[in-house]
Amino acid sequence: MSKSRRYVLLDRDGTLNVEKNYLSDPAEIELLPGVIEGLKLLESRGFGTVILTNQSGISRGYFDKRQLENIHRRLRNLLFVEGITIHGIYYCPHSPNDHCFCRKPQPGLVYRAAAELKFDPFESFVIGDKPSDIEMGRRVRATTVLVPCKGYEAEDEIEGAEPDFVARDLVEAATLILQLVQQPRGQSPAVELGSIRRKIPG
Repeated sequence: MSKSRRYVLLDRDGTLNVEKNYLSDPAEIELLPGVIEGLKLLESRGFGTVILTNQSGISRGYFDKRQLENIHRRLRNLLFVEGITIHGIYYCPHSPNDHCFCRKPQPGLVYRAAAELKFDPFESFVIGDKPSDIEMGRRVRATTVLVPCKGYEAEDEIEGAEPDFVARDLVEAATLILQLVQQPRGQSPAVELGSIRRKIPG
């Protein structure tokens, strides 16, 4: 590990909780299998964890910022009771038509989190279920891991994604990251883990 804390940048919907169409009710948050175990692995090794999420439902009028904050409060509480602390949640409220710098795959949320939490994006890891998550990570030269969402497993839904690695769930993704920090950057993990596979040569 480097002297400063390294961070794992996590997508929210489809990566931590079950993908739902414009989630607006905190009571509907349902953590995905393996999320608790994966986050505990990362926390046990001193990683910081940050959630970066597109929430265009705000600009579309499906819910407001207060509702979103309630959702995030419940998400934090669900994790906290398991002994897990999320170090930051950053969201983009804009629609694609706004052409902002914070909507993934744009890297604005990464740079904001890095500035506030004092970490190097290049030394971070991005885990997400969609091409926009992976592209965001590539733009800041982070190591990227695609964990395909159960609702987005069709090839056409993840077509165009070019992650460094693909993992079956957050446990595999976390285990992979723990392996990677033990060896020089760019090398494949020493042990094959389930469905983890290298996507980009070298």
